[in-house]
Amino acid sequence: MAAVDKDLIRQLVDGTISRDNARQLIRMARKDHERFWNYLEVLQARVAWRDRILLRLNDHLYIVAKTGGGRVVKCDCGHEFGDYRTNWKTAALINVRRTHDEFAQVYSPAPACPEPEWQEIREFYCPDCQAQLAVEVVPPGYPLVHEMLPDLDRFYREFMGRPLPDESPDWYVDRTQDTTRAWHAAAR
Repeated sequence: MAAVDKDLIRQLVDGTISRDNARQLIRMARKDHERFWNYLEVLQARVAWRDRILLRLNDHLYIVAKTGGGRVVKCDCGHEFGDYRTNWKTAALINVRRTHDEFAQVYSPAPACPEPEWQEIREFYCPDCQAQLAVEVVPPGYPLVHEMLPDLDRFYREFMGRPLPDESPDWYVDRTQDTTRAWHAAAR
């Protein structure tokens, strides 16, 4: 089984990979065992901080193992959104578009726009670098969408064969309610 070259992984991450090389990756009978680890090395080389990347969430966000302990969501600029078990969106800057005119600024053609009476557009940004991190089109008042809470311990242990040193059943628990509960208590 051939290993995938790190330069090819860099091209894939950058979006500069050729069609032929992309097809080659897709058609591999089996993925090589080191591909995930090489991918993490490529990602780690792109950031200025030393916390170990455990998983990439999107173009700018990662779940990292803090040097002093703990796991947080971190932007590639270095901004930390807090415990990865809490929806990172609760710590992001949010722009909400509610009117047809605001929708038309980002949707074209006009018939593709959401209906302002039924939906709003939420745009999430990093407080430090202002990178756009996500967009939701949801009914007004709908809770923040928590796309994913990965079971990192199980993934690393069962699928990657390399258990994390701080493995614990407490890691796979959604803590978003703790944040919203604190907001509620502070508002009283």
